[in-house]
Amino acid sequence: MKTRISLLILFCALALGSAHAQSDRVTAFVGATVLPMDSDRMLTEHTVLVQGNRIIALGVDLEVPEGATVIDGTGKYLMPGLAEMHGHVPRPDEPAQYTEDVLFLYVANGITTVRGMLGAPGQLELRARANNSEIIAPTLYLAGPSFSGGSVDSPEQAVAKVHEQKAEGWNLLKVHPGLSRSEFDAMARTAHEVGMRFGGHVPADVGLMHALDMGLETFDHVDGYVQYLWASDEPEEVALAEAIRRTKEEGAWVVPTMALWEAINGTIDIEDLRAYEELKYMPPNVVASWFDRVNRQLNNPNFDRAGALRLIETRMRVLSALSREGVRILMGTDAPQLFSVPGFSLHRELVRMVDAGMSPYDILVSGTRNVGEYFANEDLFGTIAPGSRADLLLVTGNPIEDVEHLRELAGVMVRGNWISRADLDTRLESIADSHRQAN
Repeated sequence: MKTRISLLILFCALALGSAHAQSDRVTAFVGATVLPMDSDRMLTEHTVLVQGNRIIALGVDLEVPEGATVIDGTGKYLMPGLAEMHGHVPRPDEPAQYTEDVLFLYVANGITTVRGMLGAPGQLELRARANNSEIIAPTLYLAGPSFSGGSVDSPEQAVAKVHEQKAEGWNLLKVHPGLSRSEFDAMARTAHEVGMRFGGHVPADVGLMHALDMGLETFDHVDGYVQYLWASDEPEEVALAEAIRRTKEEGAWVVPTMALWEAINGTIDIEDLRAYEELKYMPPNVVASWFDRVNRQLNNPNFDRAGALRLIETRMRVLSALSREGVRILMGTDAPQLFSVPGFSLHRELVRMVDAGMSPYDILVSGTRNVGEYFANEDLFGTIAPGSRADLLLVTGNPIEDVEHLRELAGVMVRGNWISRADLDTRLESIADSHRQAN
């Protein structure tokens, strides 16, 4: 326990110190192959200079300022940090240490931006602490408490809730199932009027096409597409082509969360779930609740495994077609959820994106440049360029050849704060050890 406390003090000191001292500090990544992610290209033997939380220069023969921290990138690949575009942040009523551990797990896997998709009162203070580098955490963009059948019971209440969340300072509105069409429309019209973004699920009463008409910005979990295909009188390929045409026409984004949906629908064998090594980074009671949920589902006499597999196969065809036809994809896993451990769930999602036919480069784009374009009016990041936020990954293997190389992080920089592989491993072991002791 003393070791755990000492490590936490050390990491907090590093975070707090960097928050106050980073404005003039220069870090130089020297000799790396840079993947700028502005196009499918690699810049060999480059130097990238960071000052404070911004990239200030990159080039072949850049002079490294005296006193700069030099990080040797020889033989390694430098790329922008990744994003979790459907993530969750623990509620303020959950243990503070659990919250900080969850945020660290994202960073330890190269996720430097999280769009939190279910807000709770008090989280805006956490957002400020994270984004000011008072704790080691991704940059947070947070949706407010969701609009759902349980939280909204009239169009008037939907309107009031939009104004309330706008005034409170949330980044976007989260849509959950259960809204009536009139409630959804009232929310959407008011959101457009006050300049609030909104995304998430497609309520059954609304449907894919009407959600597109009303400007739902992100379709999380590929929500609405399978339902639209299965309700259509047209052959699947015809209905899907129309859905894709309308999605592109409206400029909407899709957040797949493919791996989680397999766990939710019971198509992953429980022994395979039990073998997930990353479960050691989650509290034992949380992991136990996950297994309990899966066991109850699999033992339910009404469980339809064939129907679940049909759903997953259709979702894969949808993602394949969306990506192939140029719909903008945003990387997301819905962590922490059922067997979706923050950060580590990314690597399971990458496998499913590859299986859907996405190229490694397109997958990387979904977690870097596309995310920067989505947030273009709020900050500049997602590519390696002067002025961009200094969220960087130093990777030992080329992730454009194989996204599995994203597991091989030599270190992570988040908002200009560098965390080496050794420091990542020390904190990860501390988290795992605390959970072993709790068992």
